[in-house]
Amino acid sequence: MNKRESSVLPETFDFIPELEGDFQLKPILNDEGSFTRAEIYIPSTEGVLVVNADITEILNWGAENSVELENVIGRLMKSVSSPSFSFAGLSLDHPILMGVLNITPDSFHDGGRFANHDLAIAHAIKLLNSGAEILDIGGESTRPGADPISEQEEIDRIAPVIEGLVDEKALISVDTRRAGVMRAALSLGAKIINDVNALTDIGSIEAVKKAKASAILMHMQGIPKSMQQCPNYFDAPYEIANFLSKKVALCERAGIPRDRLAIDPGIGFGKSDDHNLAILNALPILHGVGVPIVIGVSRKSFIGRLTGTGKTVDRLAGTISATLYAMSQGVQIHRVHDVAEIKQALTIWERIKCGLN
Repeated sequence: MNKRESSVLPETFDFIPELEGDFQLKPILNDEGSFTRAEIYIPSTEGVLVVNADITEILNWGAENSVELENVIGRLMKSVSSPSFSFAGLSLDHPILMGVLNITPDSFHDGGRFANHDLAIAHAIKLLNSGAEILDIGGESTRPGADPISEQEEIDRIAPVIEGLVDEKALISVDTRRAGVMRAALSLGAKIINDVNALTDIGSIEAVKKAKASAILMHMQGIPKSMQQCPNYFDAPYEIANFLSKKVALCERAGIPRDRLAIDPGIGFGKSDDHNLAILNALPILHGVGVPIVIGVSRKSFIGRLTGTGKTVDRLAGTISATLYAMSQGVQIHRVHDVAEIKQALTIWERIKCGLN
């Protein structure tokens, strides 16, 4: 797709209803987290025009053009100005930590450490006591290059752990892309489905809807086995915001209420290091989707490549830095391995911020 940039809004513009979902708005945040300017992505049949303009100017341009355009800009402006404040029964008036628990032999950071169910349950309780408000349990590795496993093997890995944690009154998320695994996990007490395929598998939307569960829709270009071989975007943040906007709309039409949906741009899932940095730099564009944002930067390989730290155990400082930056951009939910350390960093960050207000 052709992309042009300008500092001037087009004098004349023909609104095309079929392209309504391709409008996006990226606020340009100041040091206080507010904004008076934004980049508006204006689609047409010839490509997309990106205009950096004053908010008042953008609103006036929409109102002077057509009711349809005014409504689209108004919706985007409302979403980026008032991020969602609840998800899966949790209040999002503070950053939420989502503790990672992989019941796998081959996950990139903790593979094999918690394959024993008793060890997994003990670690889950430790994550909760350290400050995790959501536990994200995975039975299949989706790291770059990972091979798929059978549906039954995935269920066999996670089911005893879910059963062992239900009495802990933990809010359990299951990291899976299979509808059958979703149904099994939800029947055992899981409340959230975290899907790298954004509920693409046949029956997955129905499984979430029937259980009245919540879902995290993630963007991934390609499949885990080959996703890092040649990722390609003309504008990664814009394309991902478009994809997730349309996925949320699809789920809502299928009967999953918007307040039970969240999105994840999928850092490291079919993205180069430059794509990852561009996404993190443009996180405010995702608020325009109108649902909470989940981010997972924990121990990711891009941190290692950018800092020369090859082993995942050496990537904690980079993880904390990227997580705190995401928090400063209004991201509400943070998927992390090191809950205690991130909690400590978050506590100091918030105390400093409150001290300045």
